[in-house]
Amino acid sequence: MFEKVQKFGAAMFVSVMLFLFVGILLAVIQSIGFTIKQLGLESSMAWLLQFLGILESGAWAVFIHMSILFAMGIPISMAQKAPARAVLATFITYLTFNYFVGAILTTWPGIAPAVDFTQNVGGTSGLTMVAGIKTLDMSIIGGVMVGFIMTAIHNKFYDKKLPDYLGIFQGVALVAMIGFFVMLPLAFAVVLVWPVVQSGIAGLQGFLMGAGNLGVWLYTFLEKILLPFGLHHFIYGPFIYGPAAVDGGIKAYWIQHMTEFANNPLPLKEQFTVGFSLHGNGKVFGLPAAALAMYHTAKPENRKAMAGLLIPAALTAFLTGITEPIEFTFLFIAPMLFVVHAFLSATAAMTMYMVGVVGDMGGGALDMLSTFWWPMLMSDYHKGIVFTHIGVGLVFTVIYYFVFRFMILRFDLPTPGRGESETKLYKKADYKEKQAVGGQTQAVAHELADGKGSFAQQARGYMEVLGGKENIETVTNCMTRLRVKVRDASKAEQSVDAFKAVGATSVVIKGESYQVIIGMDVQNVRDEFDKLMQ
Repeated sequence: MFEKVQKFGAAMFVSVMLFLFVGILLAVIQSIGFTIKQLGLESSMAWLLQFLGILESGAWAVFIHMSILFAMGIPISMAQKAPARAVLATFITYLTFNYFVGAILTTWPGIAPAVDFTQNVGGTSGLTMVAGIKTLDMSIIGGVMVGFIMTAIHNKFYDKKLPDYLGIFQGVALVAMIGFFVMLPLAFAVVLVWPVVQSGIAGLQGFLMGAGNLGVWLYTFLEKILLPFGLHHFIYGPFIYGPAAVDGGIKAYWIQHMTEFANNPLPLKEQFTVGFSLHGNGKVFGLPAAALAMYHTAKPENRKAMAGLLIPAALTAFLTGITEPIEFTFLFIAPMLFVVHAFLSATAAMTMYMVGVVGDMGGGALDMLSTFWWPMLMSDYHKGIVFTHIGVGLVFTVIYYFVFRFMILRFDLPTPGRGESETKLYKKADYKEKQAVGGQTQAVAHELADGKGSFAQQARGYMEVLGGKENIETVTNCMTRLRVKVRDASKAEQSVDAFKAVGATSVVIKGESYQVIIGMDVQNVRDEFDKLMQ
């Protein structure tokens, strides 16, 4: 069950990836428009404002249809075969589900006394529009639920052989048919239960708001400490993309009201009281300092090689907020540091919230520049909060550095560059010296080490160290990890070295479940892996 929950959480990343670009784009568009208006250039730059308006209308599509994207994202990652057909069946079934919900509430309005289906959507009505269908507002939960159900149906029935005279209904048609009839009782259950859930979400919001600074600390700590288990998605998802804190999710709400906040003389914290999206500050201000501490505590002869590992990883975390490349350099060999990292990240978020820093800061410096620093610097009222934010952040940069340095030296932690074997840095020269592992040929190992290996060669290498094609039971992926379940763990490599020799950053092994940390190339490798499995 735990493994299934992990896969489910990872599948949510498929849709989240789409938000990164449009989130920055919307922030840039609004920042440019805000700057033009602040400079009094509306008349001369009217054409640019109009063009930006057109761009903005298109960029909002991702946020408006988040529930559909999450529904479709689940089977992309979790379907064991023919994921494209699974997505098609899920899409039409999700629309069917929402039609059922709307029809039930229209036909029997008394079935859910707490819902007035004649109201306009939005606000506190509990209603929304999904692809033009009036339905209950379940935000991303409805899409995720249907996506998960349809993926399970697809995995079980897609290959089901029917009698020849019913052959036309095999495959995706059978999956969609079963989904159609499953959605009807599900729609009835949702109509009866979801209004109660909506009240619960409102209560959760009230609890967290009431918890104040402690609530911000606890949210940020859990979001970070659960990352290795792939469960952190369930912490931030309802708040960032769902209605747990504000209507429509923190990300969409902040971008939508960003210029309004900037033009209002009231303190930002009075306008936007939410502090549940400050977890990016540990990425921007903390992890680069942690990387510097690891560099300075490495053996002198290893520091040059360490720079090749830590600089790109630290820059990735700083600029984009993608932290796994740097966090996984110390998570498995010095887990104590990861707990310290989660504690410091939560404390930084709470401290910033206490001094009035709020906003959508779950990503990296590029996000902060476009959604916070630039618009607030252009404001007549909130320039000071930017310097407060950066000042507090730099204080935690110093704290991170000295705490990490102290912990590494005091407890002699085998961070990269200090220990041997799994704790050393694997660069091209190391790959060339390593023997072929798990049946992989020396030639392929050298090609991978030289950077000449294709995604197909990497996939072949990972398949070999996992025991070969016949030993693979299932394979999925999230944004940076290839998640594989093997049939016999004794046939797969247990050494982190074996996976690093192929090109992985590291690997998490839990019984028959392997999480191979690859990085942003994981989708390309997964595609080639699927081809080898056919």
